[in-house]
Amino acid sequence: MEKEEESPFRIISTVRALNSALRGKLQDVTETMRSSGGDRVPNEPEKLWFKESSAKNLRNRDFLSPNTVLTALYEGGQVPPAVLNNVVSAHGSGVLPLHVAEVVAEGLRVCVDHPAAFRGVLSRSAEYLRPSVAQREGCVVLNCPALHTRDADITSHTLTLGQLRTVLIADHLGALLKRQGYSVLHCPALPEGCDVINFLKVLGVDWPTMPVSWSNEEREQKVLEDLRRSAYRERESEKEKRRSRGEEMERENERVESDVKINLKEVVQEQGLLGYDPSLGTCTVQREAIAHLAQLDRVAAAADSSAAMTVLHVTSCQEEFRQQQTAMLWRASGATATQQRLVVCGPVKTPGAQLSAAQYLQLRRSQMKEASEMKYGDQVEGQTWDDIIRVMTSATVRFELLSTVHTSPVTLDVQREGGVSTKGPRGGVFVMYNCARLHTLFSSYEKGVQEGIYPEIPECSELDFSSLKEEGEWLLLFNYLIPYSELLDQSGRALELEGGGVRINLKTEQVCRFLVSLSKDFSSYYNRVHVLGEPLPHLFNQMFCRLLLLSALRELYHNALDALNLPPIPQL
Repeated sequence: MEKEEESPFRIISTVRALNSALRGKLQDVTETMRSSGGDRVPNEPEKLWFKESSAKNLRNRDFLSPNTVLTALYEGGQVPPAVLNNVVSAHGSGVLPLHVAEVVAEGLRVCVDHPAAFRGVLSRSAEYLRPSVAQREGCVVLNCPALHTRDADITSHTLTLGQLRTVLIADHLGALLKRQGYSVLHCPALPEGCDVINFLKVLGVDWPTMPVSWSNEEREQKVLEDLRRSAYRERESEKEKRRSRGEEMERENERVESDVKINLKEVVQEQGLLGYDPSLGTCTVQREAIAHLAQLDRVAAAADSSAAMTVLHVTSCQEEFRQQQTAMLWRASGATATQQRLVVCGPVKTPGAQLSAAQYLQLRRSQMKEASEMKYGDQVEGQTWDDIIRVMTSATVRFELLSTVHTSPVTLDVQREGGVSTKGPRGGVFVMYNCARLHTLFSSYEKGVQEGIYPEIPECSELDFSSLKEEGEWLLLFNYLIPYSELLDQSGRALELEGGGVRINLKTEQVCRFLVSLSKDFSSYYNRVHVLGEPLPHLFNQMFCRLLLLSALRELYHNALDALNLPPIPQL
């Protein structure tokens, strides 16, 4: 049997243990409620504990149960001594070591045993860089309608910024879901070497391709036949009624077959689907829809038939209605992938200008080059700097388009005098800069080891972590290293939730926001603390503890950037 202390510390596990301990005499009633399908006793507050995160509050507490909670649980808010003892003694799998539980003016404060937590995390830091739950199973198809060709092949010059946003979100989701154990497929495949594929490669997007000579005509014909035979196909009598009402017939060259009309409203009603547009009615099948469905069929056929499949259509708000139509047509054709959800993305606004995806990338690249030359001068030349500028430009673009909640609009400053900067907390550049600072720090340390200035870092068991007294050190561990694995779980948890209609919110902005917040706190700490101190034996313990903390932080940076398909850079 696995020992409890072998499980990595988790915030959620600690809060659950504190919840149980605080309920005290209410525990038996709570268990009765749970056994009958409930989770709370009457009048019990929904949230019993708050994890602190600000530097100010973390100086004297790590968790707080406010007075309003204590008053609701206990008469006069007086917490019995036995309950206080239970709180400070709370333990279990993944529960942080606690050493203080005290009623103060704000409520009941709890402090974690910081040295024990530092030792527990830094001795096995790799376990904090992967999802906290067991590997999930299933297949996710990420369908990006922006990349489906219509009358002409899409290019980086016809790709809008809103469409580019959907592609980057689909790419990011794919990386996150793979880490959680899902098999991930992307749709559609694009011709090898085409303009869009080359454009996306510059941004670090590895989209699936197919040979230029490849054809999907046979599958398209099958999709059309399936729709002709569909139970949801409109009957002849219904079509005559529609014509008699004077409805205008669409132009013949825009239609696949004048007699292939599908009643999408009937699909929605019969299959009990929620959240679809009430104006979905009868849809005439178009050539572009057939090509789209054939691509989806091809990807679905390549999936593991034994795995549950979820199809996520990552689309712009302007294309949502059309994509709802496509999703219903696919159901009407008899597709077995019945779990379809829409990740709907808000528009990208560029006041004072209108740029294609290609023009936007070129603008950001030129601004990044100019900013680098202003800061670093003549050394900004050669292949190394070309690679740095390419990665920094990609980081700028990704953070600009991914840091906002995907349902909300994004407003970009695309004026020539605006743009990017190599300093200040401004998204991707700031994150990459602080990641590079860690690389520089460890390069200096390793050079010092080679020159005999510093010894090698000893094992964790040989170090005294009580020397980590700087408030920024605990903040970095408690707000970032420990919670990171739970952050990685969120998209998987959202997929597992049933109901809620056609739309799904997968919180695609959280990794970018996490990295920006981390970089602000790390930068503040790094500017205050001289990590590589004088080579004096009595100072080595503290230096080694700090190096272990920052080494774990460096790996976290690399891990999170990899989820954005951004490689770390050695300098900036």
